[in-house]
Amino acid sequence: MSWDQVSDVIAAVCFVAAAFFAAVAAIGVIRFPDLLTRMHAATKPQTVGLLFALVGLGLRLGEPSAIGILVLVGLFQCATAPIASHMMSRAAFRAGQVRQDLLVADELSPVMDREEPRGAP
Repeated sequence: MSWDQVSDVIAAVCFVAAAFFAAVAAIGVIRFPDLLTRMHAATKPQTVGLLFALVGLGLRLGEPSAIGILVLVGLFQCATAPIASHMMSRAAFRAGQVRQDLLVADELSPVMDREEPRGAP
């Protein structure tokens, strides 16, 4: 087998893995009971799925300039998705959209009691 055939097979496996993680994220968003677990399901497997897709695309394209751009896309996704999810969950908690009965640990309520309210709920 040549390198092109091997890289195509590895890319196909990466694309299948990316589709699997995207499906897991979609099922989690549909099946989980509350906002925080749905956000977790949307963020974690979707990021891993995107990384698999980027690796597959990098193997398929094989051009150094394209691989550099794909690496940047992966880095920005890994840097921004968890932060965006965290900020949205804090906003939802402050707005009262989180089910308190499903929380295992609540470390934000004591902090919110000490802070002055900011902005709209």
